[in-house]
Amino acid sequence: CPPLGLETLKITDFQLHASTAKRYGLGAHRGRLNIQAGVNENDFYDGAWCAGRNDPYQWIEVDARRLTKFTGVITQGRNSLWSSNWVTSYRVLVSNDSHAWTAVRNESGDVIFEGNSEKEIPVLNMLPVPLVARYIRINPRSWFEEGSICMRLEILGCPLPDPNNYYHRRNEMTTTDNLDFKHHNYKEMRQLMKTVNKMCPNITRIYNIGKSNQGLKLYAVEISDNPGEHEVGEPEFRYIAGAHGNEVLGRELILLLMQFMCQEYLAGNPRIVHLIEDTRIHLLPSVNPDGYDKAYKAGSELGGWSLGRWTQDGIDINNNFPDLNSLLWESEDQKKSKRKVPNHHIPIPDWYLSENATVAVETRAIIAWMEKIPFVLGGNLQGGELVVAYPYDMVRSMWKTQDYTPTPDDHVFRWLAYSYASTHRLMTDARRRACHTEDFQKEDGTVNGASWHTVAGS
Repeated sequence: CPPLGLETLKITDFQLHASTAKRYGLGAHRGRLNIQAGVNENDFYDGAWCAGRNDPYQWIEVDARRLTKFTGVITQGRNSLWSSNWVTSYRVLVSNDSHAWTAVRNESGDVIFEGNSEKEIPVLNMLPVPLVARYIRINPRSWFEEGSICMRLEILGCPLPDPNNYYHRRNEMTTTDNLDFKHHNYKEMRQLMKTVNKMCPNITRIYNIGKSNQGLKLYAVEISDNPGEHEVGEPEFRYIAGAHGNEVLGRELILLLMQFMCQEYLAGNPRIVHLIEDTRIHLLPSVNPDGYDKAYKAGSELGGWSLGRWTQDGIDINNNFPDLNSLLWESEDQKKSKRKVPNHHIPIPDWYLSENATVAVETRAIIAWMEKIPFVLGGNLQGGELVVAYPYDMVRSMWKTQDYTPTPDDHVFRWLAYSYASTHRLMTDARRRACHTEDFQKEDGTVNGASWHTVAGS
């Protein structure tokens, strides 16, 4: 069975309960697989559920709100820079009324499942036999001796059909779009791009911008009324995704976008027709296919936040581009003549272009692509938070880690960011729960990158 959705927030905070909690920021609502803590711990956004006492009577409970066939449990320790806490063994109990509980048993008695041996690597335990119930509890029995009872988890389960339950029928998520909505590995991604090209050969072109460290081609789809041709006065736009290979949402959104644009163009949607006739659009769904494959083989719930994030040679593509901001600011600080201070097309330093520089082959391919095509705008889809970040991503002062750092076109970028966020169903919803540690609703779902966290070379 698939995950119930603790990690994805499909399971709401109201469905999570615990015997005790050390404090609100370590409550049951924080006991979600892969949830991250902020740097400033001891606030509302900590990295696990932690019991208020260390004894074998503590528990965390999930209310599935309907009969569910439970098949497994995935656990992690507490995400923290400053402490080490994880559960080393636990029991699993189920109930239909949250009062009478039945433990998972075998011939010897209650099954004691082996937990974690460190705080980040997820551990999967399958139940000996599937159990049908509404509620499931995890009861820690032992924990890291120098720490305390803290855990993050995901539950594997298949909700059973209940035709008499109006609440669930009313809230069932369905779609009428004829789109291939699933996770696509590299081979499936390539096949889908071919299918789109076959459906819309007059407005699409498949090409690659280079290869990954492991030799996988970095494929892109161009959507234009004249594929393969740059037309004077027609803007070039790019969407990329998957710089962090294990962040899969961007890949799927771009694949859905190319399907949608093809289908709507064929249907004569005037908005899509206008876009394709007046813009040359480039969609690159997987910048880091090596990392994706690594995470895909482990499974999203078992890879943790780091497996597949970097390239095969251990480079974070998102932070691997040349720091051109500092070159601009250094020239300005030296009060050079404005005619001598470049504010666009700043040359990349020679040291960065050398063969010995720590630059991923994927990064070099993207730079060569950007130098070949005169893009006027681009977007980078990532996972982990629900926010639109706009430049600059790097603070100007070396003494600050966060500071609003606008570009000369700040008003344009802010408008673009808000245009995206305001038309999204959740990004500006004041009732929406924060994903990890930041509440971006106070800024209408947008943030200046440098005021969030500074990243040179992004």
